[in-house]
Formats: sequence, structure tokens, C-alpha cells
Amino acid sequence: MAARFKDLALDAIDHQRLADWWCAALGYARRQAPAGQPPAPAEWPVPIHDPRGEGPSIWINPVPEPKTVKNRMHFDVWGDTEELLGMGATLIRRRDKEIEWDVLADPEGNEFCVFRPDPYATPVVPLTRR
Repeated sequence: MAARFKDLALDAIDHQRLADWWCAALGYARRQAPAGQPPAPAEWPVPIHDPRGEGPSIWINPVPEPKTVKNRMHFDVWGDTEELLGMGATLIRRRDKEIEWDVLADPEGNEFCVFRPDPYATPVVPLTRR
């Protein structure tokens, strides 16, 4: 084995704001500094995680440049497209005869696909705004 999966990473100009957006969208939380250690400086990457321990950790990394081309890799999520749009996502493409998912972009333009929740899976946690 040459490698083992660790985390996902997502670049953002306003990494603090985008970390809050993805926390609200996914039901994630910011990972806190270990007890007795000071919090990380605001300019450092923001690690977010699934408090239920079911999803991967995501690092929201500060970068100086805006996103300019299509993602080569993206997130697939189960969710409610209309609620995500109401939270500030942008619609790129609706599901149609060719695809069974909606393509959205987060507030910084990072594309992600939204699938209708599987009726046989664990219920989706309702989205909340911060």
C-alpha cells in the first residue's frame, strides 16, 4: 500500500466564512485545539469534522486567488438542493434525463453534487443556518 486516505482539503479566499458554510451545510463542527493549547491563528487552515464520526475531516485552506476553472475533484452529498440554495449555494445544473443529481457550487464556486436522500439510509440531519 503506497498511501492511506487522511482528509479532504478545500481552498478558499475567505476560508473562515467557507468553513462556517460547510459546517452549516453538512452538520459539521470546527475541530477545536487540544485542551491546554491556544486556538490556531485566524490565518491558518480551518479543520472541520463530522461530530458523529461518520464523515471525513475537511481542511478549509486559505489561498490568495479565486477559483477560475472546473474542479477536478468534488464532493457528492445527500441533501436538499433548495435548502442549500437558500444557504448561498449556486445552481450549476439541475438533475434531468441525463443525470440523477443537481450540480451546485458553494459560495466560493467549488462545485458539488447533491443527491436526493436514499430512503433506506440513515436520515439526513436537517440543515441549519449559523
